[in-house]
Amino acid sequence: MALTSTPLGTPAAPPPMSVPDRVPFRRSWLAAYQHMLLLYRRTWRGSIFGTFLTPVMFLVAMGVGLGSFVDQSGSDALGGVPYLSFLAPGLLVATVMQTGAFEATFPILGGFRWTGRYHAMHATPLTPDAIALGQIGWTATRITLVGSIFFFVMILFGAVHSPWGVLAIPVATLTGLSFSGPIGAFMSTQRNANTFSSIWRFGITPLFLFAGTFFPIEQLPKVVQPIAWILPLWHGVDLARALTLGTVADDPLKNLFHVLFLVTFTTVGLVLLVTMFRRQLRRLAR
Repeated sequence: MALTSTPLGTPAAPPPMSVPDRVPFRRSWLAAYQHMLLLYRRTWRGSIFGTFLTPVMFLVAMGVGLGSFVDQSGSDALGGVPYLSFLAPGLLVATVMQTGAFEATFPILGGFRWTGRYHAMHATPLTPDAIALGQIGWTATRITLVGSIFFFVMILFGAVHSPWGVLAIPVATLTGLSFSGPIGAFMSTQRNANTFSSIWRFGITPLFLFAGTFFPIEQLPKVVQPIAWILPLWHGVDLARALTLGTVADDPLKNLFHVLFLVTFTTVGLVLLVTMFRRQLRRLAR
């Protein structure tokens, strides 16, 4: 083996650093998921009020308070269903949707632009795909937890009328993920939080109000109804309501279409999220 020498007083060059091999995909996305979980274990107290208590107070105020007046009016617009039972599944899905949308805004923007969390993770053996799936996997866990607690409160209020109602939890999760994917993909390209308020003001809040959460969309002007049809929230709300009221078998084709719509929207959003994470991390690593 040939020996190399350096002039006296000249430090020898350090050996080149080796880049660690990428670990198996299953282990890598689980590592990314565990990172998100550890972050939440340090910050969960700050989310209790907005995530859990606010929706419950909304359910009490609107479902019990206002609902008593709606029920006394004798209106047949709800088909004889108590307003609390009509409202609760809509609030369940809408709350999960809002939580999923929030998880796809500031956390993802911050991970790329403020804390550099994703860049630090990419400097390890984690791949961009694993980082993206770890993020969306944690979002699914978070919104499922929110939906499960809300569903338990619905049971306490007597707003669940069928054993099928428990399936409203995965329906709500699927609805939340259908928003998290596209929003997260978009936020990965942003440089500041200016778009956050626009997403909330012109997207999330109008959907919350006009996607069948508080009243049937048939009461909307006919020109507005197709907007609700082409977005996931109404499909999630309508399907969850059928499950909790026990009417899911009354129109199986319609409910099957709801499922297919939500699965398709969620899959497309997931593909977009992975693609944009891959593009952003590889571009910034050059």
